[in-house]
Amino acid sequence: MSNYEVKPSTNNYVVTDEKGVKTRRKVRQFTIEFLGVLGTLAFFGIPFYFVIVNAFKNTKESSLLNMDWPSTFHLIENVQAVLTTQDGMIIRAFINSVMITGFSIILLILFGGAAGYVLQRKKSKATPFLNFLILAGLIIPPAVVPTIWVLQEIGLFKTMPGIILVEVALNLPFTILLYRGFMVTIPKQLDEAALIDGCGRFKLFFRIILPLLKPVSSTVIVLTAVNVYNDFVNPLYFFPGSENATLQLTLYNFMSMYNTQWNLLFTNVLLISIPPLILFILFNKRIVAGMTAGSVK
Repeated sequence: MSNYEVKPSTNNYVVTDEKGVKTRRKVRQFTIEFLGVLGTLAFFGIPFYFVIVNAFKNTKESSLLNMDWPSTFHLIENVQAVLTTQDGMIIRAFINSVMITGFSIILLILFGGAAGYVLQRKKSKATPFLNFLILAGLIIPPAVVPTIWVLQEIGLFKTMPGIILVEVALNLPFTILLYRGFMVTIPKQLDEAALIDGCGRFKLFFRIILPLLKPVSSTVIVLTAVNVYNDFVNPLYFFPGSENATLQLTLYNFMSMYNTQWNLLFTNVLLISIPPLILFILFNKRIVAGMTAGSVK
């Protein structure tokens, strides 16, 4: 007989316990993600559903401001009424919004890319002060009355160039931060090699550096387009006038002190929300890629 005592192995219990812990973690992670997605859909989906439902109603049903399904559908009639209000004011507003957005994007890419390139490549005693000014531009709200006074003095108040410069100035700090963060991923040896080959500073930026900034430029295009296109306050203050109306200001067409045509108002909201929504859906991956690029060198 053997004097050795055979003890039961505990390895099977350990392996089973580890599998149970991993399973519980996966279930917990899936539950959290599912609740997060469900909460996001509810937070953003319910208001959008409210707009869509009321855009299908007539004036009487939409005045109740509920989320009940309409008894009859009047979307086509509402769209026709919105497009023909004030001799097609929404068409002029669409052209103004597109021009403001397009020129603002072009200037932001040029000035924001150049400023981000210089701030990342050139280190001097003025660099901390310039960084402070950029952060101040993000934090300090714009002053309406002094800005109007400056625009009047230089003859740009109520003009397209004036509102474009205002939009560029307000979006420039964030744009510079994006370009400066992305510039870290571009090796400095590329600049030195180009300068040795006789390339000038401007040619270096526009021919070599700017094409390499396409990922972050895509982010700037989408974010700026949505921000400027949906801007309501700045055109109201700095670009007044019926001929200068933008899409967001056309919401005033169906609002008054005594009567508000909610069905036409929500139809207008639905129409002007479609372009940025499509743009965001198509380019959302580029937004994330451009904003995270440069965070890890």
